[in-house]
Amino acid sequence: MVKVAKAKSEEEYTKYEISRMIGSRALQLAMGAPFLIKLTKKDLEKLGYNPIEIAKLEFKEGVLPITIKRPMPFDEEN
Repeated sequence: MVKVAKAKSEEEYTKYEISRMIGSRALQLAMGAPFLIKLTKKDLEKLGYNPIEIAKLEFKEGVLPITIKRPMPFDEEN
């Protein structure tokens, strides 16, 4: 499992959850969603305007608007 520091707490995500979050965010960026981190034109050129790389940066900063729901057996909420 990969540990990712978040603003308020530390959560653990599997590599599959991380790839799902980054892929979903990259799709949003490719469809025209605004960036959640401030990037200069020089930064964007360095990244090659690649939405996956931008999504990775947003993930590292902990600003992705995507959450993971892990259904548990015998969970009363579902």
